[in-house]
Amino acid sequence: MIVLSEESQRTSGKDAQNMNITAGKAVAESVRTTLGPKGMDKMLVDSGGSVVVTNDGVTILKEMDIDHPAANMIVEVSETQEDEVGDGTTSAVVVAGELLDQAEELLDQDIHATTLAQGYRQAAEKAKEILEEDAIEVTEDDRETLVEIAQTAMTGKGAENSKDLLADLVVDAVLAVKDEDGIDTENVSVEKVVGSSIDQSELVEGVIVDKERVDENMPYAVEDANVALFDGAIEVKETEIDAEVNVTDPDQLQQFLDQEEEQLREMVDHLVDIGADVVFVGDGIDDMAQHYLAQEGILAVRRAKSDDLKRLARATGGRVVSNLEDIESDDLGFAGSVAQKDVGGDERIFVEDVEEAKSVTLILRGGTEHVVDEIERAIDDSLGVVRTTLLDGQVLPGGGAPEAELALQLRDFADSVGGREQLAVEAFADALEVIPRTLAENAGLDPIDSLVDLRSRHDGGEFGAGLDAYTGDVIDMEAEGVVEPLRVKTQAIESATEAAVMILRIDDVIAAGDLKGGGSDDDGDEPAGGPGGAGGMGGMGGMGGMGGAM
Repeated sequence: MIVLSEESQRTSGKDAQNMNITAGKAVAESVRTTLGPKGMDKMLVDSGGSVVVTNDGVTILKEMDIDHPAANMIVEVSETQEDEVGDGTTSAVVVAGELLDQAEELLDQDIHATTLAQGYRQAAEKAKEILEEDAIEVTEDDRETLVEIAQTAMTGKGAENSKDLLADLVVDAVLAVKDEDGIDTENVSVEKVVGSSIDQSELVEGVIVDKERVDENMPYAVEDANVALFDGAIEVKETEIDAEVNVTDPDQLQQFLDQEEEQLREMVDHLVDIGADVVFVGDGIDDMAQHYLAQEGILAVRRAKSDDLKRLARATGGRVVSNLEDIESDDLGFAGSVAQKDVGGDERIFVEDVEEAKSVTLILRGGTEHVVDEIERAIDDSLGVVRTTLLDGQVLPGGGAPEAELALQLRDFADSVGGREQLAVEAFADALEVIPRTLAENAGLDPIDSLVDLRSRHDGGEFGAGLDAYTGDVIDMEAEGVVEPLRVKTQAIESATEAAVMILRIDDVIAAGDLKGGGSDDDGDEPAGGPGGAGGMGGMGGMGGMGGAM
C-alpha cells in the first residue's frame, strides 16, 4: 500500500538519527571558531552582495539561511539564548553540537535514544544545581563587577580595544533606565555614527530623535523647554465621508480658506496657552501651522516614530496625547535643553538635561559601517548581561571555569546514577569540556595540556580556575575580573540539552519534498557533510554558497 505521495521522502531509524545529528553538528562546527577572546570572525555575503562581518553566534546563524529542519532546531537554541540573556549564543550552540556528537558514539553502542535523553536531562538538572550553589552574589552597588561583566561580554568582538569606555557607558545606561518595573533595555536607544573613532562614543542622558525641525524659522535650540507629545496631526481634519463643496463666488472660497486657517491658528494657540515650547508630532504638520508655530518660537518635529514618542515620555516625564484639544499643561514634559545638532553629517534633535533620564541614547562611533555594526552587536550583548546580572544578582567566573567544574562534579554524580543513564551523564560531562577545549584551540594553545591543567586545579578545589586565552595559563578568573551572569550558563545548558534531546528522539523524518543533504554519500562511508563539512545542513548554501565554505 502506498501511503505517501511520490514526491515525499522518508528516512527512518538509524539513518534519520545520523542525518539529524550530522546536521546539528555541522551548525555547531560553523560557529565554533568564533568562541572566546581569540575567536575569529565570519564574513557573510548574501545574494544581493551585502556583507556582514561578525563573530556573534546568533547573527551568523540567522544570516546563513539554514533550511535543514534539525539544523534549525540548533539555530533556535542561539535565538532563545539571545532573547533570554543576550549573550552566550555561541557557547549554547557549541554545547548542543557536542552533546549530539557524544550521543552518536553511545547510539553506536546500542544505547537507546530515550535512555540518553533521560540521562542528559538528569545531568542538566544536576549541572544547574551545582552552578547555583557556587554562584557569586552581586548587588547594584557593586559597580566594578557590573563593568567587568560588560567587558567580558565584549571580549573577542570588534569593540574589545575600547571595552573599558564602552563597558562604563553600558553600565551607566542600564542603571539609568532601571525602574520599579524592572529593566527594559529597549529604553536604551543606540545611534550609530560612521566616522571618528570608537573612543568618541558617548552616552546621552536623554533622547536623540532622527528628525529635524520642520521650519527654518524655528529656533535651533530651546532651553528649559516644556515638551508636548502629540500622536496625531496638526492639520485640518478631513471629512469622514466623501464630500463635495460647490463654490459659486470667489468670496466663498476665501471664507473656506480663512476657516481652515482659523482652525490651524486655534490649534497652535492652544499649544501656546498651555506653555509648550517644543512639540513632537506623530503625523504631519500643515504648512500654515508650521508658519504659526515658527511665529510663536515653538520648535516642532513631525512624523516622530511612536517608539520615539514613548522614549520622550519616559525621559521628559510627559504624556503622549492623541487628541490635541485634550493636551493640558500637566501633560507636558520638561527638558533642560532641546536642540538640533549635527551628528556625523546628519541633523538630529537632542532632548537632554532631563530630571530623571529613564530613557537614554548611546552614540556609537567607528571608522566604517562594518565596524559600527559589530560594535552595536557587542553593546547589545553587554546590555543583556548587565541587565540579567542586576535582575538575578548572581555571576560565575568565565574562561571555561564553570564547565570544567561541572565536568568534574558530574563524573562523580554519574557513579550514583543507576542503569545505562550513567553513561549518558558521563557523556554530558565530556561534552561540557568542549568549551575550555575550544577556547584553547581558538587561542592557538594545546587543548590537551590546557584541559589537564584545568582538571588538576579544579580537582584541588579551585572553582574559579579558568583558561587565560592570552597567556595560556590557568588563573583565578574571579580575581582577574572575568565574570558572566549565572543565567547565561544555566540557559545555555538548558537550551542545548532540550535541543539535543529533541533531535535524538526523532527516528523518522517524512519530508513532503526533497530533503537536501544529511544522508550517506555514494560510497556509503560517511554522512554527507560529515564532521568537517556543512553539506549535511542542506540549504546552508543560501548565503551564496556559504554552506560549503564554512
